[in-house]
Amino acid sequence: MSLAETGSHDLQHIDFDQYARMALCHQPTPIEAMVRLSEHLGGPSLFIKRDDCTGLATGGNKTRKLEFLLGEALAKHADMLVTQGAVQSNHVRQTAAAACRAGLKCHALLERRVPDRDAAYEETGNVFLDKVFGATLEFRPGGLDMNAEAMAVTEKLRAEGHRPYFIPGGGSNATGALGYASCAQEIAMQAQATGQTFDWLVMATGSTGTQAGLVAGFHAIGLDLPVMGVSVRQPRERQVDAVHGLTKKTLEKLNAPAIPASKILVDDGYVGEGYGIPAPSTLEAISMAAKFEGILLDPVYSAKGMAGLIGLIREGFFKATDNVLFLHTGGSAALFAYEDTILAGNA
Repeated sequence: MSLAETGSHDLQHIDFDQYARMALCHQPTPIEAMVRLSEHLGGPSLFIKRDDCTGLATGGNKTRKLEFLLGEALAKHADMLVTQGAVQSNHVRQTAAAACRAGLKCHALLERRVPDRDAAYEETGNVFLDKVFGATLEFRPGGLDMNAEAMAVTEKLRAEGHRPYFIPGGGSNATGALGYASCAQEIAMQAQATGQTFDWLVMATGSTGTQAGLVAGFHAIGLDLPVMGVSVRQPRERQVDAVHGLTKKTLEKLNAPAIPASKILVDDGYVGEGYGIPAPSTLEAISMAAKFEGILLDPVYSAKGMAGLIGLIREGFFKATDNVLFLHTGGSAALFAYEDTILAGNA
């Protein structure tokens, strides 16, 4: 059933309070029209789901995941969180802040995943905020299995007498993905309350938990809203496999039927030279969102997602009558680590 066809009683309702959960998130986050950007692009009507406004540590999509991850950590009587991410990880920043809210310590491993950055890259932006929140940090070279590295550190800390709770990169496991299954239900409820309809949802996809949670959530409540993930790192086939695998696990947690891999939609045309390296289309998206809508996108995730949306419009992928919802996953703190690149592209 599409969003245009639903009535107030047509969708299934999931009680997310049945899962261990800690309140961290401002919700529901707003859905706003992007009128000037829509007019400029001359395509479908564009809307934005403002998950940069989730409230914790400048906001972002990881906060929704952390509500369920922290709930599980506290239920297990953890005294610290251990996680990993790239140097300018939005996830690590929000995890460090969530640990403060819960009275826990936070230890994070940061992967030097982005090549050829100067020394300031490891001091500003999200890294600076990690330190403000009191997280302890250690760095790793690029290319390692970072979840395995972080799990090994977790066991070392456990042997030292701590009670660590391990959170995978991006908070992307079935527990974390519940945050975006819940967001899917939130979007459906907002649309029903306002009479708004959406034909597509477009978002940046990386560690998979956000896209998998949305796809699982929409499926579980009976809403056929296609979710196009714009890859920020992996080729399409690998990203589809990864998202589908986590979607299946999330649907099991929701006691909902599985879906075929064909339901997972990924566009890998906007990765550029690699993760965390802004392509010209990334810089254009940052500039356009700022100058037409006063919205800040980050150069690693949300701007590549927006670049994909812009590119799809230019390709004629959407119908002119479509209403397209873009999920803003936050991350503006990382802008400061890319100041020279962004200003050069904004000239």
